[in-house]
Amino acid sequence: MQLVVDTNKLYLQRQARLTDTMRAMGVSAILTPDPINILYATGSRNMTVWSLMGPSRFVLHCVDGPTILFEFNLGEHLSEGLPTLTEIRTSTGITAKKTPHFRVNNEKFADEIVEILKAVQGQSNMQLAVELVDFTFTDALRQRGVTLSEATSVFQTSRMIKQPLELDVMRYAASQVQLAASSLEEAIRPGRTENEVWAEFHKGLIARNGEFVSTRLFQSGVRTFPYFQESSDAVMQAGDLVCFDTDAIGVMNYAVDFSRTFLCGETPATDTQRNIYQIALEQLEHNASNIKAGRSFEDFARLAYDVPARHRDYGYYVLAHGLGMAGEHPNVPRVDADGSFDFPGEIQENMVLCIESYIGDPETHQGVKLEDQFLVHANSVERLTTYPMCSALRGVAAL
Repeated sequence: MQLVVDTNKLYLQRQARLTDTMRAMGVSAILTPDPINILYATGSRNMTVWSLMGPSRFVLHCVDGPTILFEFNLGEHLSEGLPTLTEIRTSTGITAKKTPHFRVNNEKFADEIVEILKAVQGQSNMQLAVELVDFTFTDALRQRGVTLSEATSVFQTSRMIKQPLELDVMRYAASQVQLAASSLEEAIRPGRTENEVWAEFHKGLIARNGEFVSTRLFQSGVRTFPYFQESSDAVMQAGDLVCFDTDAIGVMNYAVDFSRTFLCGETPATDTQRNIYQIALEQLEHNASNIKAGRSFEDFARLAYDVPARHRDYGYYVLAHGLGMAGEHPNVPRVDADGSFDFPGEIQENMVLCIESYIGDPETHQGVKLEDQFLVHANSVERLTTYPMCSALRGVAAL
């Protein structure tokens, strides 16, 4: 299966969504160095992972004015012809990573931004939403009369609701990452290290035109409890549980995020392994069944699966989270131990949500991680990840 998509139309759909979101939130201009947000707003991509290490390239998007890309010196040609851009300029380095003169360059870049805002908004009404920059740059903007607000919530609000072509890409990206995951599963065997096996997934992702993997959440045996241990040189043993979370940035920079737990080798699963697997699976399916457009996050949380008491202290930190070009808003928490819940909002049509489940057993130091991603329709829910569950671990949940 090949992906056929009008990329220019995709970029314009996203930018139109961002512009509408800015109008609704009262934001007239927005500036970001975040390479994911630059890509979202314009379709411009250049050394994404490196760009995450500090602000070096920027996009300024004005609701009633230009969209200007400030690009690395000699990288300007990479974004030529994008229909989302009014102009491409050479970026002034404003980080210590870029140049030892970053304080001076902060002043120069502030002057450049102010000249644009004056032309679009007028000198007495300069407003800008900004994120992920050094305080010396924001101080320079304020000293020049710019009223600042934060930009991250604007991007997160915009990215939360997917546009039609985004969904086409996300479906395709999921299919490709699932193929890469099968390469990893086939490589699991006693005597191999976690790193050796995890590398098969990374290889499969890149071979299928994926971008990168944002974590290395792959662990075996006693390293499956507590969770969040990344792959290492630990040698997998027969009978080990093996947890895997894709956390992949796939085709066209769309994330694919599902988790599976496997059994290493031919040794039969223990009763404990089967039981915690079944609890995790029940939690996943129960919570997924409660996804419904228009349902508040609080109602969703209060309807969540009742995890057995002995496992509650080791569960995943959220029930669900958004997904798009990365893990995104919302991050729906569990109800607090005192019964309180403080996370406003509701599930909406064209959100993509990942349902999380982790069940850990402190006595045997084993855990099971499961997760799938779902697209919310007006009156139904579409499962975007369908990678098979582990038949060797299916069992009956302990009471």
